[in-house]
Amino acid sequence: MIWILALILMAYLLMGCKSDITPKEAKKLVKEGAFLLDVRTRGEFKNGHITKAVNIPVSELMSRLKELPDKKKTIVVYCRSGRRSGRAQKMLKAKGYASVHNLGAMSNWK
Repeated sequence: MIWILALILMAYLLMGCKSDITPKEAKKLVKEGAFLLDVRTRGEFKNGHITKAVNIPVSELMSRLKELPDKKKTIVVYCRSGRRSGRAQKMLKAKGYASVHNLGAMSNWK
């Protein structure tokens, strides 16, 4: 019984880690002017981040929407593993942001 619960938990965690854009596509979008959003904690951001990324931790995202660009502008979001960026992507789409892409883990950028 416990292994079934562990399996369900693992599936749930992995579902939140799926990116919908390749690093190559993300780099192209950013080069073309997409907004690059890092939803990790301030400490994680301070320890290293992608150049030009703006840090808004996912826990603060809803209260800091005014810091984001127009809802029509493309946003590429990332975090450490892909889980928080997946949540952020869903939150932004629910708020009417038309073009939000989940790069997933920051390590995908390399």
